[in-house]
Amino acid sequence: MHPTDFTLAGALAALEEGAISSVELTQAHLDGIAKLNPRINAYITVTAEKALVQAAESDARRKRGEARALEGIPLAIKDLFCTAGTETTAGSRILKGFVPPYESTVSQKLLDDGAVFLGKANLDEFAMGSSNTTSAAGPVENPWSRANDPDTRLVPGGSSGGSAAAVAARMALGATATDTGGSIRQPAAFCGIAGIKPTYGRCSRFGIVAFASSLDQAGPVARTVEDCALLLKSMAGFDPKDSTSADIAVPDFAAACRRGVKGLRIGVPKEYRLDGLAPEIAALWDQGLAWLREQGAETVEISLPHTKYALPTYYIVAPAEASSNLARYDGVRFGARVTEPGSDLRDLYERTRAAGFGAEVKRRIMIGTYVLSAGYYDAYYLKAQKIRALIRRDFEEAFKQVDAIVTPATPSAAFGMDEKQDDPVTMYLNDVFTVTANLAGLPGLAVPAGLDGQGLPLGLQVIGRAFDEESVFAVGHAIEQAANFTAVPQLRA
Repeated sequence: MHPTDFTLAGALAALEEGAISSVELTQAHLDGIAKLNPRINAYITVTAEKALVQAAESDARRKRGEARALEGIPLAIKDLFCTAGTETTAGSRILKGFVPPYESTVSQKLLDDGAVFLGKANLDEFAMGSSNTTSAAGPVENPWSRANDPDTRLVPGGSSGGSAAAVAARMALGATATDTGGSIRQPAAFCGIAGIKPTYGRCSRFGIVAFASSLDQAGPVARTVEDCALLLKSMAGFDPKDSTSADIAVPDFAAACRRGVKGLRIGVPKEYRLDGLAPEIAALWDQGLAWLREQGAETVEISLPHTKYALPTYYIVAPAEASSNLARYDGVRFGARVTEPGSDLRDLYERTRAAGFGAEVKRRIMIGTYVLSAGYYDAYYLKAQKIRALIRRDFEEAFKQVDAIVTPATPSAAFGMDEKQDDPVTMYLNDVFTVTANLAGLPGLAVPAGLDGQGLPLGLQVIGRAFDEESVFAVGHAIEQAANFTAVPQLRA
C-alpha cells in the first residue's frame, strides 16, 4: 500500500506496528503536495521543513513509548486557524503577511496529541463562499472530474474547499475545517470524503478568524467517519479562553461509530423533499434510509415547518455578524496597510479595505451593515433572530420523536468553476440543506454514499441532538458501511 492510501486509523495502526515511520508518511504526503498542489491549489502555505522536524520528533517519542492519540499523523490546517510562526491569511489580501504569535486552541490540541502540520489549506476569503473561488490565493480545484467532461474544472465546495480537496487528493490524512452554514459538510460531500460540524460550543473558537460568531464551529474532514471521530476527539474540549465553549466531557467518538443503529428512530423531514430536487439525490436519500432500516433502525417522517425560512434567516444573521467582526481589519494594527503620504485616518481605512477585501466579502459586509442600520434592525435582524428561535424549536420538537435526522448533504454534485458564479443567490442556495444545523447549533455529519451519472460523489447528512455526536457517528458509520464507498478521484497523489 502506498503511504498516502492509508486512512487515518490505518496509518495509526501502521505507525504503532512499525510498518512505517511518521517521517516516511509525512514525506509521501509532501511529495503529493509538490506534484498536485500547483494545479489543485489546496494549500496556500506549505510548511515542509517544519513538518519533517515534527515527524522526526514524533518518531522519537513513539520509540520511547510516549505515543499520543494522533502521534505522527500529517494534517492540513485551514488558513482560518491562527498558527504560531506561520502566516495566517484567511484567504484574504488584507491579512497578507500576518504571522500570529499564538496558536489557536484547536490546532494546539492537535499538536499536543502528536499531529504533524503539513501547511495551511486554502479557503473562500474569510470563509465566505460555497465554491472556494473567492480566495485571494486563487480558486481550489476539485480533484474529481465529470466522466463525460473531464476538462471542466469543478469546485470543491466552500469555504473549507482546500481542506476537503487536500484530503480527497491524498495530500493529507485529515484536515481542520470550519462550518458557518455548511462549509464542512458541503465540501466533504463534493469531494467524496466525510466531515462533521460538531455542536456549537464543542470546539473552541479561540484563535479562529471570525466570520459569524454565533454560527462558526470548527470540525474535521477526513476519509472516513471513524477518522473524523478520531480527529474530533482531539479537537474538542472546554476552553476558558472562549466564552461560548461548553464545559462538557468529550466522549470516545470512535467507539460510538461501532454502536450500530438497531432500535434507533431516524427522522425524515418532509420539508427537505424540495421541488426540483435532483432525482439522483432523492434516490440516494431513499437508499440511505433503506440501509438504516436493514440494520434495525426505524424511519419516521417528521416536520420542520420553518425550514423554508432558514436560508433568508441565515443570510441576514451571518452577514450582520460578519460586518461587525470584519470592522477590526483597518490597516492600523495588523495585516495589509494601503495609504498615501498626507492622507488621513478615514482615507487609510477606505484604501486598505477597498484593496484588501474581495467582492464577496464586501457584498456581505454591505448586507450586514444594512440589516443592522437604524430603521432596518427591527424589520430584518430582529425578525431573523425570532425565526432562528422557531427553527431551533422545530428541532427540539422533532428530537422528542427521533434519535437522529437524515437528509441530503447538498442539492447537487460539484459544479463547474464557471457555473453559478454570476448569481450570488443561486450560489447561496447550495447551503439549503445545511444552514438549519448552524442556526440551531446542532451537530451535522456529511457521509459519502454514492456517485451520480457523471461519476461524481454525492453525500448524505446526519443531524443529531445538541452534544449527541455519538448518535450522529453511529448513524453515519452505518450508512458508510452499507454504501461501501471506495471510489477515489483520478487526480490524486
